[in-house]
Amino acid sequence: MITWQVLVDGPLLGPDERLGLELAGRGPAPLADLFADLGNMQVAVPVLACAVLVAWLRRARRAAVCAVAAMAAVPALVIPLKLWTDRQGPLTEATGYFPSGHTTTAMVAYGATALLLAPYTRRTWVTPAAAVALTAATSVGLVLRGYHWPLDVVAAWCLSGVLLLALRAGAGAGQPPK
Repeated sequence: MITWQVLVDGPLLGPDERLGLELAGRGPAPLADLFADLGNMQVAVPVLACAVLVAWLRRARRAAVCAVAAMAAVPALVIPLKLWTDRQGPLTEATGYFPSGHTTTAMVAYGATALLLAPYTRRTWVTPAAAVALTAATSVGLVLRGYHWPLDVVAAWCLSGVLLLALRAGAGAGQPPK
């Protein structure tokens, strides 16, 4: 539905753009930049790589491979969507901002990390809570810096959720290896 709104210039775009312009530039810029950077491939992917290594060494190899596949699916899905929708960014004439690749990267990397590490932690809620917090921080930073419209970020959460559900189903993530 969100993609449809972007493609047909639907009724959600006006409120989305007003909200995005109202939020852009708010908050402390260094903190917003730090949050936005949590979605960089150079930050998020090494976190996932460490979790993949832990899972692999603990013989959860199917889960590790599925996590890598989920992360590989991010650019394979996001780049064509960006080209197809051709949405302009909030503070630029440039296009290709929908959905947010940084948010998708953050949510899949940190979410997959949480799924891989949860079976090995005493409090299994900690890793998913950390993944949600890191992804939310990324999302907020991107909107506050004016790098993305709010709907770009919401669409990325939806896309990432589907990828993480597929990872969990395919890998049996959340279950310790036998």
